[in-house]
Amino acid sequence: MGKDNRIIVTVVGTDRTGIIAGVTTVLAEANANILDISQTVLQEFLTMILVVDLDNCNLDFEELKQKLTEVGDRIGVQITAQHESVFKYMHRI
Repeated sequence: MGKDNRIIVTVVGTDRTGIIAGVTTVLAEANANILDISQTVLQEFLTMILVVDLDNCNLDFEELKQKLTEVGDRIGVQITAQHESVFKYMHRI
């Protein structure tokens, strides 16, 4: 597992049944390995963060992002996927 091939997936939206299943199904079908997952529900709002390893992924990053966006649109949440290095750079103080 190379750290250079990890992504951060964030999911934000109104909580409802099937969000985790929708997101993790896309990742599983792409053979992407979920290393860590965290979720919080505040009132009716869900935030979820996943750390995902793409070493054995059968899609390139842009294809995976597109599939995550499509499932997000279908289930009514916003899904963002970023390479770990970009995520760290954006959140550096």
